[in-house]
Amino acid sequence: MISNLLHEVSLLDNDAQIELVEAVWNGIVKRNAIPPLSVAQEAELDKRLDEHMDKPDEVFSWDVVKAEFIAKTAQ
Repeated sequence: MISNLLHEVSLLDNDAQIELVEAVWNGIVKRNAIPPLSVAQEAELDKRLDEHMDKPDEVFSWDVVKAEFIAKTAQ
């Protein structure tokens, strides 16, 4: 069944495939069926939290990060 469905989806144009993916994802979110984090994702989040807790003042606002990114990519 899945292989038939995947074949049918592969026949759709890119816009229709993206629309389908968005609809499927929105259905998952609506049901609160977000998959749990992987072990690697959890470890990375724990590491980042530990780093932040060690140096809580070493943060940058989104506005600063965004401005620096725009300045670097505008060159």
